Amino acid sequence: MSTSQRLISAAELSQTRLARYNSRKRVNQIALTLSLAAMLFGVFWLVWILWETIRLGLGGLSVALFTQMTPPPNEVGGISNAIFGSVVMVLLATFVGTPIGIMAGIYLAEYESRSWLAATTRFVNDILLSAPSIVIGLFVYAVVVARFKSFSGYAGVLALALIVIPVVIRTTENMLLLVPASLREAAYALGTPKWRVTTMVTLRAARAGVITGVLLAVARIAGETAPLLFTALNNQFWNADLSKPMASLPVTIFKFAMSPYENWQELAWAGVFLITVAVLGLNILARVLTRQK
Repeated sequence: MSTSQRLISAAELSQTRLARYNSRKRVNQIALTLSLAAMLFGVFWLVWILWETIRLGLGGLSVALFTQMTPPPNEVGGISNAIFGSVVMVLLATFVGTPIGIMAGIYLAEYESRSWLAATTRFVNDILLSAPSIVIGLFVYAVVVARFKSFSGYAGVLALALIVIPVVIRTTENMLLLVPASLREAAYALGTPKWRVTTMVTLRAARAGVITGVLLAVARIAGETAPLLFTALNNQFWNADLSKPMASLPVTIFKFAMSPYENWQELAWAGVFLITVAVLGLNILARVLTRQK
């Protein structure tokens, strides 16, 4: 091959490479543009929801909101009984569901990860994780409410705890599986028993993920309405007795938002604002507490 032919071949090869580069560059620009458009589409609705929540929720904030009980139509009042009921039921459900979920997650990740019992537990847990909350509410209604012939805060706590457990199990197991095996092997080499390795090494290393999973579960149950409609129902008055029907923020919001009365609608938006701020505050607190120093 002569020198001129080699130069022509090199020029053609360079043009081919340039054309392929330009083609890949165009594809990359199109993909980036579509990704940016999808992100902006999602952020637009999120910002709009937050803006409407803040705009309408701030208008309903007052001292009476936190000090007075749910009022009759067109009268001044608050949602203190609903706030108290939600806090009590969410805290109790978290205290019941979190230890069970963490211990089950430890069992699945550290002890019997490949046994038939572990496989069955994962299968049932996935079903509970994807089950609609209204199904869990109906189950608790049939097992507890219908049997005792009374709505109660205990039934609401049980329904919320059944929602917390599968979320905590899944996140705990996944976080423990992400811990490097070298950490466990180093602890075993020092003669550390398995239970101490689990509690002092693997669980401590996965602490941030486990706490995040618990907060995700709390954020989910904080806004659940359907299970409480079938279990705790509602109560227009202040009630600290869990054996009786108890008010909650989600049910009160559902009731007031669908009403034609303006004062009820303002209280509903104020309740939505409180739930939003509480969930955001929990996530920020989790980031601060689990920040690696």
